[in-house]
Amino acid sequence: MQNYLQKILRARVYEVASETPLEYAKNISERIKNDIWLKREDLQPVFSFKIRGAFNKMAQLSKKELKNGVIASSAGNHAQGVALSAAYLKCRALIVMPITTPDVKIKAVKANKAEVLLYGETYDECYEKAQELSKEKGLTFIHPFDDEEVIAGQGTIAIEILRQCEDRPDAIFIAVGGGGLISGIAAYVKNLWPDIQIIGVEPIDAAAMSKSLEVGKRIELNNVGLFADGVAVRKVGKLTFEISKKYVDEMITVNTDEICAAIKDVFEDTRSILEPAGALALAGLKSYVASKKCINKKLIAISCGANMNFDRLRFIAERAELGEEREAMLAVEIEEQAGSLKKLCEILGNRSLTEFSYRMENNKKAEIFLGVQVNDYNDRQLLLNKFSQFKIKYLDLSQNELAKLHLRHMVGGRLQNSSKLFNDNYQELLYRFEFPERPGALMKFVDKLKPKWSISIFHYRNHGADVGRIVIGVLVPKNEHTDWKFFLDELGYQYWNETENPAYKLFLGAHTA
Repeated sequence: MQNYLQKILRARVYEVASETPLEYAKNISERIKNDIWLKREDLQPVFSFKIRGAFNKMAQLSKKELKNGVIASSAGNHAQGVALSAAYLKCRALIVMPITTPDVKIKAVKANKAEVLLYGETYDECYEKAQELSKEKGLTFIHPFDDEEVIAGQGTIAIEILRQCEDRPDAIFIAVGGGGLISGIAAYVKNLWPDIQIIGVEPIDAAAMSKSLEVGKRIELNNVGLFADGVAVRKVGKLTFEISKKYVDEMITVNTDEICAAIKDVFEDTRSILEPAGALALAGLKSYVASKKCINKKLIAISCGANMNFDRLRFIAERAELGEEREAMLAVEIEEQAGSLKKLCEILGNRSLTEFSYRMENNKKAEIFLGVQVNDYNDRQLLLNKFSQFKIKYLDLSQNELAKLHLRHMVGGRLQNSSKLFNDNYQELLYRFEFPERPGALMKFVDKLKPKWSISIFHYRNHGADVGRIVIGVLVPKNEHTDWKFFLDELGYQYWNETENPAYKLFLGAHTA
C-alpha cells in the first residue's frame, strides 16, 4: 500500500485538471447541525474528477502507445476525461459508451474530437466490447477505475483536501462505482491521518462494493439501477476491492429520493446542479448523520460530477421534497357535500400544496390526491394526526413508488350519469385559472364558491412559479350561468373557459347517456 502513496505524490494531473475548492455548505450545515464541506470536483474542466485518473494514466504511456491511440469504456465522465487528455496529448481516442448515457455526456466527448461507439446498457457490456476492440485495433485500454495510475490520479484529491482543511475532518464521504475514487482517497488519507473515517456511498440498487465487502470477496450484481448512471457498475475492481477492504471504514446505501434531495441541497448552497452520482456522497452523509445522530462533526462530501441531463430535472425536483421528507403525498376521502372542501383546506392550514387532484365519481364520497409541503417527518405526523382528529380517512402514499411515479399524473376519469348531480338542468363547466402563488389564495377561491355549485374536477400542481395554475370542473345549474360569470369577475383571477376544449370532451367530459 505504500506504493500507492508514492504514486499519488508523483501523479501528473494539473496539466489538464484543476485544484478544486473545499467549500463550506452553510445552509445544509445549519439544518443538520454539523459542519459540512463540499469538495467541488464538479468544477473540473470536464465537470468530474475523472480527468485526474485518466490523464495520469495516459501521460505515462510510451510514444508508441500514444501514436496507436487509446480506448475506454465509460458511462460518460471517464470518457470525457480520456477525450480531453487525448486532445491534450494529441492521440486518437475511441470511447465505448452505454446506449443509456445522457446526451450531454456524449456531446461533451465528441466535442474533444473523440470517437464514440454506443453499445449495451451498462458499463460491463461496454467494458467487454472495449476489451475486444483494444486487441483487434491495437489500442491501449484506459481502465476507468481498476488501474494503479488511475487510482493514484484520483488520490490527488486527498492531497488537496488535507492541505485545505484547517482542522482534521471526522469523516470523508465518497461515491462508489467501481471504486477508483474511494481507493485513491483512502490510500492517501489512511497513511497520513488514519483516524479520519472513510465512508463509501452507493445507490441501494447498485451496491456492488457494499455487498462484496460484506462477504469478503468481489461479487457481481445481476442488475444495477441506472438512475445514478455514473456509478452503475455490476462488479468492482480487483485492486479497488483490496484497497477498500483495508481502508474503508463503512459503506452506506441511499435511495433515489435521497439522492434527489442531495442534488437540491447542493443547489441551494452553491447554485450548481450535480448529476445523481455527483450528489451520492452528500446523500450518504445526511443518512449517516440521521442514523448516528451526529452533532458538531466536521464532515466532507465529494461532489464528484455535474454532467446532468437537463431533461431529468423535473423528475429530480419532484422527488427531492419526498427524499427530504418535506412533502407528504396522501389519498384523502371527504364527504361529497357542501363545505367539505373548505374544511379540508382549513385542516391543511398554511401548508403549501404541491398537488391537488380530484374527479367526482358519485354523490357520497370524494377521493382526493394531495401533495402537501411539510417541514419534516414530525410535521407530517402532526398533519396526519389532525386528519384522524377530524375523522377524515387518509392513506399516506409518501413511500409508495406507484403513486410517486404514476398515480399522481393519472388521477381523473369521466363523471358518471347521476340523477342527483348531473341531469338536464346542470352543466359541467371546465375552467383554467391562474392565481398568485401564496398562502390563502386557494382558500379565497373555495370560500367564494356557492355551496350548491358542486366541484366535479379539481387539479393543481406547484410549478415553482410565482403563479399557481388550477383546472376546475364545476356543476352549475343552467339558469345560474350569469351568477357563475359574476363569480369569475369578482374573484379577480385570470381564467380561460375550456368547456369546449376537444381534449376535455375526449378524456374528462361527463357521460350523458
